[in-house]
Amino acid sequence: MGKWWVIGAAMAGLAVALGAFGAHGLKDRVEADLLQIYETGARYHMYHAFGLILVAVASKWAPGGATNAAGWCFLAGIILFSGSLYTMTLTGHRWLGAVTPLGGLAFISGWALLAWAGLKSQG
Repeated sequence: MGKWWVIGAAMAGLAVALGAFGAHGLKDRVEADLLQIYETGARYHMYHAFGLILVAVASKWAPGGATNAAGWCFLAGIILFSGSLYTMTLTGHRWLGAVTPLGGLAFISGWALLAWAGLKSQG
């Protein structure tokens, strides 16, 4: 299933590790609203790690540029969306929230590309 399977599984493992860190390592160290922001990052990180694994599976039935681009969008979304939320929580720099919507757009683009790949594969 290739690179997306490996990347997706690695991202899922990282999401678990970062989620556990947030739940156990940060609960007494950051404000409640920042902890909730961190948890949102971890949740979307995991959702899109599963999305990457779905890309790996989809690449068997809908190979091509749109499926591959969906994978890159999900990975970019994890980095931009979840990464900005993790960093904002750890540093307190709330201006990083300006980066978060770019990650959200990457997630939306990834799902749209995956839908497009599915439509194209049906002929």
